[in-house]
Amino acid sequence: MIYRDIIQHLQEMARQFRVVGLVGPRQAGKSTLIEQAFPKHRYVNLENINTLVEAKNDPLHFLTAFPNEHGLIIDEAQNVPELFSSLQVIVDKQRRPGFYILTGSQNFLLNERISQSLAGRIGLVELLPLSVHELQEAALLPTKIDELILRGGYPELYAHGTDLDKWFAAYIRTYIERDVRQAISTVDLVTFQKFLRLAAARVGNLISWSDLARDADNMAPNTAKSWMSVLQASYIVTLLPPYFENVSKPLVKSPKLYFLDTGLACALLRIRTVDDLIVHPLRGALFESFIISELFKSKFNYGLLWDYFFWGEAQGYEVDVVIEKAYKKLIPLEIKASMTLNPAMFANVTKWLSEHRLQAQPEQKGYVIYGGDENIPAKAAEVISWRHVHDLIQKLYLAKNLN
Repeated sequence: MIYRDIIQHLQEMARQFRVVGLVGPRQAGKSTLIEQAFPKHRYVNLENINTLVEAKNDPLHFLTAFPNEHGLIIDEAQNVPELFSSLQVIVDKQRRPGFYILTGSQNFLLNERISQSLAGRIGLVELLPLSVHELQEAALLPTKIDELILRGGYPELYAHGTDLDKWFAAYIRTYIERDVRQAISTVDLVTFQKFLRLAAARVGNLISWSDLARDADNMAPNTAKSWMSVLQASYIVTLLPPYFENVSKPLVKSPKLYFLDTGLACALLRIRTVDDLIVHPLRGALFESFIISELFKSKFNYGLLWDYFFWGEAQGYEVDVVIEKAYKKLIPLEIKASMTLNPAMFANVTKWLSEHRLQAQPEQKGYVIYGGDENIPAKAAEVISWRHVHDLIQKLYLAKNLN
């Protein structure tokens, strides 16, 4: 069993909140993690049709029908929204921290009815597929970055003999037929799969809703936004917003699109081998998406209250990521797929630091995350290998001057 970095954060949330929700994409390892973290809880799965019917018909009885002094795990809880109002009544009376553990392949707190029922009662924990650090600790990390980008981080893909093409084909089909149909009851599944592939073709790029809508069978831009929100809610993609501040320069206002698992993005782009990936025009964007996903994994795994942005001037330069640890405590990162350093890799970070260095933190540094294997000291900015993103986040977390 692969140890997940998030387990300590998950257990801490259970000590503080009456209900804990563990959400994330299908096959990220939620069920395995939850049973490992709470071995004495009773477990029920709402993908079982008999259990599902029972929960829908009498939610209050269902929640009290599994006597256990330690608690109850309800897997795929988003399948029965009717449970949540009954859950509110029970936890308000009992007030037992961590007694109810809910999991779901969608962020069910985006459902207004559910979020109102559990406001102030639930602690949300978000689990993504395996990180580089978790794969390293399990001695499963591929030796080459291109192999890791192609495979991604879903745990099942590190089981012996798993066929990537077949696994991702089944994953996409299951995701569309279950999660998408549940979120959009009237969706045309063929059109949505085309939309998903169009999203993959835009990885690492600014989103133009009108262009995306036109390419997706001339749908309305608002429909494209709605469908993209489904991809976000089910942890397929994330939209990185631009950073805004009160400056005179015109700034980019559109978000950038990234996939939270590059293996899935490669499958959608029909990249089937490492050789295909090496020559693909989106390799650099996929490497960038890979690093963005690693940043989000660290944020979620350790419960960091950080925000991620990118900096982009309409007629000027960009910085791939700006981490905001606290109000205006900013850290710039550049992401470069190249394994070879050159002076141009530092230009945007050094320019950003010269324009935005805060008087209270003159020692602030910028960072360049690249495709090489070793960290390299450099005057302009620290150079960090893709292998050590986890170590960088730990270092930034412990940096007192940036808290």
